Amino acid sequence: MSLSPQFLDEVRARTSLSTLIGKSVKVTKAGKEYKACCPFHNEKTPSFTINDDKGFYHCFGCGAHGDAIRWMTDQRGLPFMDAVKELALAAGLELPALDRQAAQRAEQTRGLHDVTAAAQDWFVAQLGGIEGAEARAYLERRGLSEATQRAFGLGFAPNSKTALRTALKDFGDPLLVEAGMVIAPEADGPRKREPYDRFRGRLMIPIRDARGRVIAFGGRILGTGEPKYLNSPDTPLFDKGRTLYNLDKALPAARAAGRVIVVEGYMDVIALAQAGIHECVAPLGTALTEHQIERLWKMVDVPILCFDGDAAGQKAADRAALRALPILKPGLSLAFVTLPTGMDPDDVVRGKGGAKAFEPHIARATPLAERVWQHERNALPLDTPEARAGLQQRLGELSATITDPLVRKQYEQALRRKFYDDPQWSFTRGERNSIRGFIAQTRNEISSDLGSMRDRIERAMHRALLLGLSRWPRCLFQSRQQLLDLKMASPILEQWKNILIGATIGRQSLEESAIDAILNDSSLPMIERRDIQQDLRFSFYSRHSDREIAEEDIGSVVNVLVKHQDLAAQLANFEATHYARDNDDWISEEEWREQQRLQELIRQNDDEVKAIKANIEEQLQAA
Repeated sequence: MSLSPQFLDEVRARTSLSTLIGKSVKVTKAGKEYKACCPFHNEKTPSFTINDDKGFYHCFGCGAHGDAIRWMTDQRGLPFMDAVKELALAAGLELPALDRQAAQRAEQTRGLHDVTAAAQDWFVAQLGGIEGAEARAYLERRGLSEATQRAFGLGFAPNSKTALRTALKDFGDPLLVEAGMVIAPEADGPRKREPYDRFRGRLMIPIRDARGRVIAFGGRILGTGEPKYLNSPDTPLFDKGRTLYNLDKALPAARAAGRVIVVEGYMDVIALAQAGIHECVAPLGTALTEHQIERLWKMVDVPILCFDGDAAGQKAADRAALRALPILKPGLSLAFVTLPTGMDPDDVVRGKGGAKAFEPHIARATPLAERVWQHERNALPLDTPEARAGLQQRLGELSATITDPLVRKQYEQALRRKFYDDPQWSFTRGERNSIRGFIAQTRNEISSDLGSMRDRIERAMHRALLLGLSRWPRCLFQSRQQLLDLKMASPILEQWKNILIGATIGRQSLEESAIDAILNDSSLPMIERRDIQQDLRFSFYSRHSDREIAEEDIGSVVNVLVKHQDLAAQLANFEATHYARDNDDWISEEEWREQQRLQELIRQNDDEVKAIKANIEEQLQAA
């Protein structure tokens, strides 16, 4: 189904964004806008704004931004088409007519949902019947209450090849096969073999989509046999690599708790929920996939993985860590909980202490970078220089798999520091401190003029830059990525910068008057606005300046400030890493060359800052 941009715009225009968001979040009027505590990250002071006139929300804390449709997909977890359908229905709009193929797919999907819903009702009924006695006894041994059983829709599939097929015969075999409820065997020569039930003699656990609709099942065997758990096959409704068990219940719980916990299996999720921990999901019989990780990131920035404490569980955690590396983004990561050997989350909460016994394990969660380091550090013995070189090479290769350049750079630095600081082959603490002190002294001597100069003019330069961007907003589009990377000299200046960048989202151009209106509508203190008498006056400060010269000068200042910031990071990394070496009290030739390169960069940057400072003073004198 294809929807025109005009129809989507009409859906957005007929939706009161503040009313829509207000159904899930407490919003308050703030001038022409509304504000709230952001539902996408934990905060006590509202930084989430809603603008009904412009039809978008924006969080100046985490950067969350979107319209009504985006709200339904990101906050409610709905697929795009389902989000549009729900908004259109609320707005009294009819969806455009489907083409023939789309209509057939929609009708097929409705039919499959009917099958899985009917199967779910039948399984629940069987659990309460005579044949369900063994399954009920199993649930009692697991300590699951009747309320928990009802909440998760637990059922039972009798040990029969035809019971479900017979009960749902009105749907017909083709639809039952497509829904994954029965299996159609291949013909055995001329003899046709009848379809038979997929699930037999198993406790049945429904798998639901984000809207709470049953789309598949997991079946646990009650006696002996393999496999222990049997999942539905992939169907038009169900893709096990993209689906997370309990997503429908975990979505609102995760928003309330500010976290989501990933466990291995169904029973862990159910046991934790019964103990009062509802923000839990599980993959479906496979290693955590990239799609599942990205779905988790839509819920929280750092999902917590708590797999079983046995070798298989920890191996699965390591696979998830390595799988996450290539798709990492700034602010998005994973954390890992290691349970005692032989224990799983169910064991922890069923023991003495319940949920309270589980929380200390969560509090000790290990960051992804630390997990990667530990995995590679402990993979092989490191008792020879060659083995340590191999570790160094593996760490470099893992960092290189990260696509995002900013995250990749941070991982290269973090893993390098861990390598050189490892006590097995690093210097003694006294030696490290001595070398660190020497480097710090050298660095201070080199950059003293630069540091004092930056202290005097950094804030003024940042203010002047923001004033210039407010006057020449075209530069916001040209330098947006650099501005995102640039950390301003104060929280208020950072807020000002975020407002300016936020104004560019969804727009192709901006006028100065529009910027002024946005700033006036914001909560930015007046003291942080234009002050012609006190602000540094670059060429771009005056609206009468030549546009090309003003925009060129803005670009130059942005480049210099970003360069300052990047150089500071390089210096910090050099200080942290270059003193670490094997049994060598002197700086190596390679280290000496790196030191000289950084010194030269500092001198060059010093000259650039001096030039800018001189330009500022010249302009002030001429004023």
